[in-house]
Amino acid sequence: MRITFVGINSEQLGISMMSALAKLEGHEVKLAFSASLFNDRLQLTSPSFISSIFDDSDIVLKTIKEQQPDVIAFSPVSGTYQWSLSIAEKSKQFCPDAKIVFGGIHATAVPKRVLAQPFVDFVCVGEGDVAFPAILRAIESSEISEPIPNTHFKLPNGEVVKGPQIGFIEDLDSLPVYDKTIWEEHLRYQDTYITMVSRGCPYRCTFCFNSFVARLPEGDKGKYVRYRSIDHVLHELRQAKRRYNFRMIEFFDDVFTLNKKWLKEFLPRYKKEIGVCYQIFTHIKCIDDDIAECLADSGCRTAEIGLQTVDDEYKRKRLKRHETLEQAARALEIMKKYGIHVKFDHMFGLPGEPIETQEKARQFYVEHTPYRVTSFWTNFFPGTEMLQEAIDSKLLTPDDVDIINEGKCFDSFTATNRYIDSAKNKTYKVYETIFRLITGLPAPLRKWVTPGLFQWMPIWLLSMLTLGGHVVIGIVRRDPDPFYYFTFYAYHLWRFFLIRLGIKPPPATRILDSSPVQLRAPKKTGDNPVAQRASVDTALY
Repeated sequence: MRITFVGINSEQLGISMMSALAKLEGHEVKLAFSASLFNDRLQLTSPSFISSIFDDSDIVLKTIKEQQPDVIAFSPVSGTYQWSLSIAEKSKQFCPDAKIVFGGIHATAVPKRVLAQPFVDFVCVGEGDVAFPAILRAIESSEISEPIPNTHFKLPNGEVVKGPQIGFIEDLDSLPVYDKTIWEEHLRYQDTYITMVSRGCPYRCTFCFNSFVARLPEGDKGKYVRYRSIDHVLHELRQAKRRYNFRMIEFFDDVFTLNKKWLKEFLPRYKKEIGVCYQIFTHIKCIDDDIAECLADSGCRTAEIGLQTVDDEYKRKRLKRHETLEQAARALEIMKKYGIHVKFDHMFGLPGEPIETQEKARQFYVEHTPYRVTSFWTNFFPGTEMLQEAIDSKLLTPDDVDIINEGKCFDSFTATNRYIDSAKNKTYKVYETIFRLITGLPAPLRKWVTPGLFQWMPIWLLSMLTLGGHVVIGIVRRDPDPFYYFTFYAYHLWRFFLIRLGIKPPPATRILDSSPVQLRAPKKTGDNPVAQRASVDTALY
């Protein structure tokens, strides 16, 4: 069959995996991609005049119409859900026989709501490695009646069939490597390449999808934290390096340093066989001198760590996070000791957090200054414990919850979130500006950057100062993130105008080795004990 995935703004690893699985089943796979310039509904939510000029939804629809797929598949997050629904509904008008499949985290959280849309045929709940190929086989054979694992679907008479939620796949080596080829036309893999070596997280933060996805399977859940073997990962990276010669890798694992035994075997081989700088996500409790030294030696440039709040009691009671500020300071200093840049994630607008906590955070960042403070504005996401707590405490009305579950109010990077106390917005914006600026100042000046310097500024001016300071500091430090963001926009602005002029643009990625990509890694010759689940203190669960 012909299958079209619909992607938006950046690579979605879930789509990359489902594409690989579909190709191994013999299907023809294509991608319809939206760059979503100036309004990607994830990092930047700006339904403005400028974003309307560069709206490429019509290009996405034209691509789908030209491909005439048998299956159109989406994997939206909450912020991109409404856009995905719009594309799906319009696609049905010129592809009436195509089956519409929704997966991803938003669909997993509210599958009944998604399937209630008259043009949606299948919803994959949780991991789709078994479900999606089974959906494709059912569609191809026209035998769509028996339950499909991890799947909800509708019969012609409107009856909903709900398949069982099966346990998590334990052997990740049984899966193919991510299929990047469908993204090559749109994304610059010569700049940065993303992948994951594991799945799952041992933590259950109340604002995170892991707080409910880990509980999805019925009966035997299996292990939630799972690792690919080192050979499997390196097979993928060797191919990708030959094909793209990328400058950097981003490992998107929830906690890259969780399994120390696996890590200490992987990193020396990574250094020898790949030898490219990389970035990671990790956790305060999963950093020590030994790990930091191994990371630095193998090329780790940056580690992003969720701090979220400096109020230890609030963090423990409301976020289910048990690390302390003292541990955060120690982890930061260890990473600095080995030359690894640390980005701390900081959340504004956490429900019930004392506003005075922001001043405590300023003092902490002055004394223990990370490479960058990345600020997020709290959202209540469907399915999470934080959303349920907000419902129970009457912080949200039923209408509010309906809006959230419909994906109509998400803005993680600005102060426009309607569920944050508007009386505190100005204070939050002042501290956001301070947190961004002090990371780029010499140590003697940091303590003098206080709220009094910015209180007179309107919010729009604070926003401009925050953005401007962020960009300038990034340029001075030669930080790759602003550079890659700029090149993405430069390419897609150029591409947008070429398409409008009727000119076919060249692909975003330069292919250096056009030999066929081997989606299946060579089979292991024996058991690899370090490929097993991380040895984690059960107190973390």
